[in-house]
Amino acid sequence: MVEVYRCTEQIIATVVTGLDYGRQEVTFSALSPSLQGKVYVYDKVFKPNATQEKVYNEAAKAIVKDVLMGYNGTIFAYGQTSSGKTHTMEGVLGDPYSQGIIPRIINDIFNHIYSMDENIEFHIKVSYFEIYLDKIRDLLDVTKTNLSVHEDKNRVPFVKGATERFVTSPEEVMEVIDEGKANRHIAVTNMNEHSSRSHSVFLINVKQENLDDQKKLSGKLYLVDLAGSEKVSKTGAEGMVLDEAKNINKSLSALGNVIAALADGNKSHIPYRDSKLTRILQESLGGNSRTTIIICCSPASFNECETKSTLEFGKRAKTIKNTVIVNEELTAEEWKRRFDKEREKVAKLKGQLSRAEFELSRWRSGESVPTDEQLKDLETSTMSLSETASAGNLTASTLSVGGTTPTAAAATAAPKGDPLVGEERTRLYAQLDEKDDEIDRQSQLIEKLKEQMMEQEELITTTRRDYSSLQQEMLRIQQENESAKEEVKEVLQALEELAVNYDQKSQEVDAKNRECESLGEELNQKLCQLNSAQNELQQMKDHSVHQKKRTTEMLTSLLKDLAEIGLVLGGPAGDAKPGTDVNGKIEEEFTVARLYISKMKSEVKALAQRCHQLESFQSDCNKKIESNEKDLAECRLLISQYEAKMKSLQESMKDIENKKRALEESLDELNEECSKLKAAEEMHIMASREKEKEKDSAEKMKEALEQQIEKHRDAHQKQLSSLRDEIADKMGHIDALKDANQKLSLAQERLQQEYDRLKQEEQEKSHKLQELQFLNARREQARQDLKGLEETVSKELQTLHNLRKLFVQDLQSRVKKANQGEDAEDASGGGSLAQKQKIAFLENNLDQLTKVHKQLVRDNADLRCELPKLEKRLRATMERVKALESALKEAKESAMRDRKRYQYEVDRIKEAVRQKNLARRTHMAQIAKPIRAGQPHAPHAPVGAAIRGGGMVYQPPNAAVEKA
Repeated sequence: MVEVYRCTEQIIATVVTGLDYGRQEVTFSALSPSLQGKVYVYDKVFKPNATQEKVYNEAAKAIVKDVLMGYNGTIFAYGQTSSGKTHTMEGVLGDPYSQGIIPRIINDIFNHIYSMDENIEFHIKVSYFEIYLDKIRDLLDVTKTNLSVHEDKNRVPFVKGATERFVTSPEEVMEVIDEGKANRHIAVTNMNEHSSRSHSVFLINVKQENLDDQKKLSGKLYLVDLAGSEKVSKTGAEGMVLDEAKNINKSLSALGNVIAALADGNKSHIPYRDSKLTRILQESLGGNSRTTIIICCSPASFNECETKSTLEFGKRAKTIKNTVIVNEELTAEEWKRRFDKEREKVAKLKGQLSRAEFELSRWRSGESVPTDEQLKDLETSTMSLSETASAGNLTASTLSVGGTTPTAAAATAAPKGDPLVGEERTRLYAQLDEKDDEIDRQSQLIEKLKEQMMEQEELITTTRRDYSSLQQEMLRIQQENESAKEEVKEVLQALEELAVNYDQKSQEVDAKNRECESLGEELNQKLCQLNSAQNELQQMKDHSVHQKKRTTEMLTSLLKDLAEIGLVLGGPAGDAKPGTDVNGKIEEEFTVARLYISKMKSEVKALAQRCHQLESFQSDCNKKIESNEKDLAECRLLISQYEAKMKSLQESMKDIENKKRALEESLDELNEECSKLKAAEEMHIMASREKEKEKDSAEKMKEALEQQIEKHRDAHQKQLSSLRDEIADKMGHIDALKDANQKLSLAQERLQQEYDRLKQEEQEKSHKLQELQFLNARREQARQDLKGLEETVSKELQTLHNLRKLFVQDLQSRVKKANQGEDAEDASGGGSLAQKQKIAFLENNLDQLTKVHKQLVRDNADLRCELPKLEKRLRATMERVKALESALKEAKESAMRDRKRYQYEVDRIKEAVRQKNLARRTHMAQIAKPIRAGQPHAPHAPVGAAIRGGGMVYQPPNAAVEKA
């Protein structure tokens, strides 16, 4: 474990620098007396003015080669808040001078890969998560907010469910970092403007395979940016920030306890489970990992206590020693080589054991064994055998030892004679007892190996059962695939039906267009009729004015004549001749007047019928408007149905996409299980090599399994590709339908607007036409009335004029006969009587004319009474038209809202598809992207294609800036 100290500058009022820096030690010089002269020794010490490049080259660069050689590595920064941990780990991303360890180590990893042998293929996947409020949040998928920590088969902790993405270039890794960094929790405190409120862990998993010798290595690199310990009195944390500070200090306290327990060395329990941070870093702290801890401190006297605590933490952590091993996945050939090597060792040890037994039998029989014939390397060989067997690399079938026990050796009596010989014999007996003990230990080891072999056989049995269950699972997945194909066919049929309905609706729209054109033509005809009626009405208006003027003049002259007649009649009555002819003429004129009156009544009835006809025409127009509204409502209903169908089709496409993703995941799981089964089968073949029958059957099983797996893989890949093609075609078809539907909606909206405009114009013109027709009818009636009255008055005037002439003549004759006698007086008296009769007749006739005039006035009043009713009905019709217009306007607004909602749904679906494509990168961790060493990454290389080439070194995009 490497400890690196880094001191960061901090601007605080009255800062007192209290630290002296050496190359590998830090000394308190100007702080409190209890700390003055205190020395802390580390592997490296960096001054505050050290550059990012220097920190990386001396502290972190060496770990890149270790990771690419198959070792695990960890780099994390520890210290109080605002001490520069995030600046050290991340720095300013994209800045070649200020970028931190993470971006530099990423570029360095790919540069090493591009400079290695091109026969090595790499698979690199990354994860990015944070520990916030003691919960693990996935920074690449914000929906995963509480992930759990599990252990794999080797009891190594890992975060289950964390998003893993395969990457092939530094740019892709930086995109992942930018995406995750945007989701991190930060806050503003009194000590830091961008204070990290969580511990972030960026995990790089590098797997490599040598295509020549099939050698596989894997290495993990943890890049951890810890949140800083906080003193609430300094940071001013409150509310949610205070809760975050509590959890941060709690997890860092758990980390300190783990470091203290590991540094003690005498504690049997290490509290890794006290915090999720220590649980994740279990391998990095005292496990299989090369760990670099960067201690970040502040040189200000304001932070004296925190600086001391941080340095003490680094001092304890420096005493921890990690034991690292290469993470190597052995191939079948490697296992075979090791097996052969161990078998040769066992055979050699067997020979040595047999020679030792022969020598022992000679010694027991009392025979002296010369020194050159004694077995001297037995002890060394036995020790080697014991170490090899204890490492678990021997099988039970490769060791068979026979020998005697110490009791048998003790039963041999020492021959009497030379004391030197007795001493030598005693020494040999002691050696024999030791050898017997060693033989017993080897026998026990053999028993253990037999037990291990039985366990391996049980493992093979369970593996076969798992294989059969996996076969059943593959059959089930194939059935699900077939069902998915059926669903795709149903979706295609639904799309075809949608296209047919779209054609039908297009035809209906054409029919509506033709109907609108016919309505427009009819409206033009009505407009022409309206114009002609207006012209005729203007003419009638002029004629009516002229007739009124004439009537007024004639009535004035008639009244004058009647006044003169009255004056004349008021004088002395004269004689006149009876005017029987005049009476007959007057009767004829009255008859003519009555005929005119009856004719006027018939014309009034005709006008009433005309009004009824206009009302029926208006009701027909209203019915047409209602039918058009019903058609419009039906069209809207059909559009809403099509939108619902489109929505259901999109949901079905989402379901198909989810099923496809599930199939891909299950396929990858099956591939992984098959690889495990393959490894288990290979181990089984090596364990049962001496049994030729089992070996042949295992090889056949292996070949059949590989062939079957290959067939299933090819079939599944073909199915997946066909599904992808079908889905792409369907998406294209759906896009085309969406465009067509949008065009149809726009055309319908345009036609609706045109129809509304024409309808409004038609209503306005119909209203004007009704008013003009009503005025025309009234004026026609008045004209007829005036015409009849004018004729009647003309005749009466003519009669009065004739009577006036007769009266004047009669007066003249009476004046001439005034000087005559009594006869003339009688004649004059008879003439005066005749004149009186005529005047009475004229008065009677005038009374009748007055009555006719009054009747005409009453009829006119009745018509005026009917006029408000007709106007009321007209207003009701206009209100109905306005209500229909408002309803149509509301319908248009509703259609616009529906269209906006539909557009919003389309945009939302597009955004969801885009987010899904981004989220699918979460599942792309199941799609391997191999990187072939020896050539830099091609920016537009197809996914999954191996990259080959000739040993160039990758230059980041900002290399030119750094060089400048």
